[in-house]
Amino acid sequence: MVKTIFDEKTGELLGAHMIGAEVTELIQGYVVGKTLEATEAEFMHTIFPHPTLSEMMHESVLDAYGKAIHF
Repeated sequence: MVKTIFDEKTGELLGAHMIGAEVTELIQGYVVGKTLEATEAEFMHTIFPHPTLSEMMHESVLDAYGKAIHF
């Protein structure tokens, strides 16, 4: 389970919740995004390989704005 939280007005990444196997291998994506002050638009336009666990991050970002592809 991945949940991504953005500031509604600025699009700033505020945080993320990740639960499940292998999430320790994924959290660095959000850490890098936070460090670089990435917005939701930048996360939405980032390429996440398919099929991989990292794709869950992309889906979570899209879902935060009602644009999920796989649900």
